Amino acid sequence: MSNAVSAAVRRIGTLGMAAFCAGLAPGLSAAQGSASDSPLSVIDWLGTQLAPQPPARAPAPGADPEEAPVATSALPPKVTVAPLGAGSPRAIGLVPNTVTGLPQDLWSGSEAEALIRQIDDLRDLNLPAAQSLLYTVLLAEAYAPQGDSSAGDALARARVKKLMQLGALDPALSLIEQAGVATSPENYDLWMDISLLTGTEDRACDVLGAAPHLTRNYATRIFCAARAGDWDNAALTFGSAQALGLLPDEQLALLDRFLHPESFEGADPLPVPRAMDPLSFRLFETIGEPMPTGTLPRAFAVADLRDIAGWKAQLEAAERLTRAGALPDNRLLGLYTDREAAASGGVWDRVRALQRFETALDTGSADAVAKTLPPVWIAMQEAGLEVAFAGLFAERLAPLQLEGRAARIAFEVCMLSPIYETAAADPSRDVANTAMLSSIAMGEAPATRPSGALPGAVFDAFNGAAPRERLIATARDGRLGEVILETLAMLQKGSQGDTTAMRDALATLRALGLEDTARRAGLQTLLLER
Repeated sequence: MSNAVSAAVRRIGTLGMAAFCAGLAPGLSAAQGSASDSPLSVIDWLGTQLAPQPPARAPAPGADPEEAPVATSALPPKVTVAPLGAGSPRAIGLVPNTVTGLPQDLWSGSEAEALIRQIDDLRDLNLPAAQSLLYTVLLAEAYAPQGDSSAGDALARARVKKLMQLGALDPALSLIEQAGVATSPENYDLWMDISLLTGTEDRACDVLGAAPHLTRNYATRIFCAARAGDWDNAALTFGSAQALGLLPDEQLALLDRFLHPESFEGADPLPVPRAMDPLSFRLFETIGEPMPTGTLPRAFAVADLRDIAGWKAQLEAAERLTRAGALPDNRLLGLYTDREAAASGGVWDRVRALQRFETALDTGSADAVAKTLPPVWIAMQEAGLEVAFAGLFAERLAPLQLEGRAARIAFEVCMLSPIYETAAADPSRDVANTAMLSSIAMGEAPATRPSGALPGAVFDAFNGAAPRERLIATARDGRLGEVILETLAMLQKGSQGDTTAMRDALATLRALGLEDTARRAGLQTLLLER
């Protein structure tokens, strides 16, 4: 653990957090320790797994075979009390705590309703480091809060909905399946929405065919009956919904064309609904009127990643999802290098610039890289993809001996990548006016305070600013997930210019042991224009 982290731990101790840190620090060392470990984001980690990890289960009661044969105290054992019928809390999550570094009691001390409000109210995060921490929290394997099982299910749905909002549909699909798609109509409807956007609706329809009570949505029943070839049932349900006014007129018109395409040959296209839902989106596609996804919520962009979409649509969707941290960087790189640019301007210029840079990088020529690095860096900045670019190319750029502007860009790329600490400690890397960046990367206090309010806030956070004591006390009470969500909201305010929020958010992250996130957020605040 670095000196800065040790200092942060000492600060926590002064606030009465020693017990909390003792339980949290070992897990955090894997995910939030030295930057030289080059930790993967949870989205990248999930992309390397063949299947989601099975959920952890609470240990069965019984004797511990490794327990000492004598008692160490005459005090009665601690007894956990829960209402009858509440059942044992379930550990729901895709990423084990050995990867996230977060304890499984992340949510245990909080009220589900308060957590759901926090998740729902959290806006899109500007800083990629904040996005990465949010994914870690949403996907972490953790027990539901104490209470009835419905509260735990509601929290699981809130996590899934936030993943959908971010565009991370594959993890969202796995998480709702783990929570149980047949446990409630709410869970099933959410599963169906994700399945429609990922093209796996046949499985959801098969489950509905065996248990029709799982949804109250008549449109879903009609769609699944038709997909199963049960046209009589589909037509009967459609007629009942039409006669009784059980569905909006615009959805009835869409279902009518889906069920009776021959009656609408040559008809004018249907008007685009004001609010697009996954089933309507899929129905428009089925009747031959696919909707562009550029103006729709981010989750719909996943549909454009399929091979049936044009290359330009795939590129734009991949860029949009990568900006939100919902797509592994290598997926974007694969699309960028899939073929030669077909035109000029916009995304085509980025494709061409990146392909030229990668070709230069493959040659190993510092001169060739120096010529192609500035154009591709400008292109990535325009698209807001600097961190993705850094994650892809920093390790290959680091050994090159560059000069002037190219050297400065290469240094910034390294500072935005997982190897930031190693690059900052490299004595051969001599770039002017980077002392503060190097200090932040090493977790040390910069020598001099910079000009500018926001850089000054970052300086203060790494120069001994105290964390918010209320948040530290709340984390000590077993409400770490709640504290992280609040700190992320505070960090977002900081990225929008609230210097006090930025200082306190970074200081609190460091005090919680989330050193890697604090350093990367500090570096991104200094280097990215958001």
